[in-house]
Amino acid sequence: MTDALPDLASYDAVLFDLDGVLTPTAEVHMHAWRTMFEELFAAWDITPPYTDQDYFDYVDGKKRYDGVASLLRSRDVEVHWGDPSDPPEADTICGIGNRKNVVFSRVLRADGVQPYPGSLALLDQLAPTGVPLAVVSSSKNAEEVLAVAGLRDRFPVVMDGVIAERDHLPSKPAPDVFVEAARMLGVDPARSAAVEDAISGVESAAAGGFGLVVGVDRGVGADALRGAGAHVVVDDLSAFLR
Repeated sequence: MTDALPDLASYDAVLFDLDGVLTPTAEVHMHAWRTMFEELFAAWDITPPYTDQDYFDYVDGKKRYDGVASLLRSRDVEVHWGDPSDPPEADTICGIGNRKNVVFSRVLRADGVQPYPGSLALLDQLAPTGVPLAVVSSSKNAEEVLAVAGLRDRFPVVMDGVIAERDHLPSKPAPDVFVEAARMLGVDPARSAAVEDAISGVESAAAGGFGLVVGVDRGVGADALRGAGAHVVVDDLSAFLR
C-alpha cells in the first residue's frame, strides 16, 4: 500500500489541516462545543438536544462563528451576528462562539496536546527535503495549538481563522483559505498537495484545484472523503513514510 502512494516530497508544497490531521485536538473541540451548546440549549429551551452528530453536520471544518450560526439555524434559531469583540456573555453569534473558545483554551492549557506520532514522523521525513509546508485551519486557536504541540517552527505559513476573518475569506468548503495559503507560500495549487480529515476541508482543497488531495480517515469514512474529492485516503499519515 505504501509503495502505491505518491511521494509528498515530489510536490511543490504540502498544506496540512491541523485538527485531526496533525494533532488530535478534534476531541478537545468536540468537548468544548458540547459543553457550550448544552448549556445554551438548556438556558434557551432549544430542542432537540445537542448531539455529537451536530458537530459533524454543522460545525466541523467551519470557522467558529459560521459553525454557531449553522447549528442554531438547524434548530430554527436566528441570532444577531454581533462583532468578534463581543464578550463571551453576549447573546450573539460571536459571543456564543467566544464562549466555546474560553472552554477550549482552558482544556488545552490544562491537558496539553501531542501530535499524532505518524504525522510527526512524516514532518520529520519532509524536513530535510526542503518542501514548503503550511497549516490551513479554520480554527482561531491554531497558533496556540501548534505552540503547545511544539510544531509552530515547522510551518512558515499558518492560514487560520484569525487571518480568514481579517481578510474576509469564506469558510471551508469554499477553496479560498487553501488557495490563499498556497499564494502565501508562493506555489501553484495544481503542483501542491493538501491533507485533510474533514469532508468540508477535502471539498475546499479539491475546489482549489490541488494536484493531490489526501483524505485522512479519522472516522468520517473513506468513501465520504473520496466522494468529497480526495484522490487517496489513508488511516494515518504514517502510510506515507518511506
